[in-house]
Amino acid sequence: MKILLIEDDRQVADFIEHGLRNSGHAVMIARDGRDGLMRAQNEICDVIVLDRMLPFVDGLTIIQTLKQDGHQTPILILSSLGDVDNRVLGLKAGGDDYLTKPFVMDELLARVDALARRSQAQSIQNTTAKICIRDLEMDLLSRHVTRAGQLIDLQSREFQLLEFMARRKGQVITRTMLLEGVWDYHFDPQTNVIDVHISRLRAKIDKNFDTQIIRTVRGAGYIIEDE
Repeated sequence: MKILLIEDDRQVADFIEHGLRNSGHAVMIARDGRDGLMRAQNEICDVIVLDRMLPFVDGLTIIQTLKQDGHQTPILILSSLGDVDNRVLGLKAGGDDYLTKPFVMDELLARVDALARRSQAQSIQNTTAKICIRDLEMDLLSRHVTRAGQLIDLQSREFQLLEFMARRKGQVITRTMLLEGVWDYHFDPQTNVIDVHISRLRAKIDKNFDTQIIRTVRGAGYIIEDE
């Protein structure tokens, strides 16, 4: 990972840089808040580690400026101000984590890794916020569904059903899978709740279109066909 370290105390900065590099991370160092803010705005990095008390521009101002500009890089605040009020202030300003000085390097490394994993997971989630199957598009954030540009009004359970199946496109989906995955039911799969909802869903996303997306696999279940 690439870490931006903003720390004016040379001894502390050297200690952190040594620990990060020994763990395989690339490190950029800014020695004051003005340089740190400029680097944060112009350099690509995975995590920012910054001291709260900095010359020229303080740590909280850096955080607030970055967040207002739309920067999403996770930020770990370092500070000797460890009381509850100051920790809350740092997190409310937009910091993602807060570590008080003095600290153990192993804990700093663990927190940096945790922030990077969380950021990566969020990035993956954002890139998979839409599911497209042929001319059907599901926006998982707005919960809008369109086919051939036409908005389709789905009830909550219908949306859940379609999402469950769409995530498994090309795979035969059994009635039991649907009951357990969408309804969290664990009883006789001969119940007609599946048939009823599949029928309603088909009437909305397949009726009046040239091709069908949901196909019945006789004796097995259903399949979402992408091609």
